[in-house]
Amino acid sequence: MDETLKETLWKQFGAAIDMFENAVRECPEEIWNNDSKFWYLSYHTLFFLDYYLTEEPDSFSPPPPFTLSEFDSEGEMPERTYTKEELLTYSQFCRDKCRKLISGLTAQTAANRWKNEYRNYSINEILLYNMRHVQHHAGQLNLLIRQSNNEPPDWVSQTKIPMK
Repeated sequence: MDETLKETLWKQFGAAIDMFENAVRECPEEIWNNDSKFWYLSYHTLFFLDYYLTEEPDSFSPPPPFTLSEFDSEGEMPERTYTKEELLTYSQFCRDKCRKLISGLTAQTAANRWKNEYRNYSINEILLYNMRHVQHHAGQLNLLIRQSNNEPPDWVSQTKIPMK
């Protein structure tokens, strides 16, 4: 796969993760676990970021202390509220996983299929889908911060973190 394309993909995906992390860091304590469930939306975003970065989705298992609760058809919340620190650590885990996946892409691996019960995408497409999912929720988190009369973090044009 073209190195310029991989670098571009990483800079934009990394920017989406940066924006997500900035919102988590800037979340005022008074809204972390209020009715908006800022923490849960943050966890949901990371859970699926991790899941969609797993090339074989049937083998997915989040790192401890996280569980597969997001797959529960009953829509049950995790057993406890996760802290900012736990979620920022999970975000770093996902960032590293994302960088490794993108930097290792070849024409063949980019065309491999990512399949689950609902989706059948190439690895390239699941990466774009995943980036849109992260950015969608980063926007929601920023809106929650703004609605609490706080200033949300700035827009990130591209990540400053190198791909390799």
